[in-house]
Amino acid sequence: MQDDVLEKVVKIIEADPHAGLSLKLYALVSTLRMENSGYMYMLRKLRELSAEQRELAYGLMELMARDGNRGESWEAAVQVMDRAIRGA
Repeated sequence: MQDDVLEKVVKIIEADPHAGLSLKLYALVSTLRMENSGYMYMLRKLRELSAEQRELAYGLMELMARDGNRGESWEAAVQVMDRAIRGA
């Protein structure tokens, strides 16, 4: 599951890094990297996503709940997303 959700999110962000969906998913991923901040994400942003898009967001949240927001595959996916968003 972890790799599947991360793979889908990475593909979305790489395809159009500056699209609204990409930026919202990237914001959620960035939030899930900051455990000490209590994972503060504006849940009302979920209203802006379609049901299918929310499933991806929920999948990312489930990864966090299962401690999947750390480790090699998580870090590799985040690095790809970071590069795509920054245009590197």
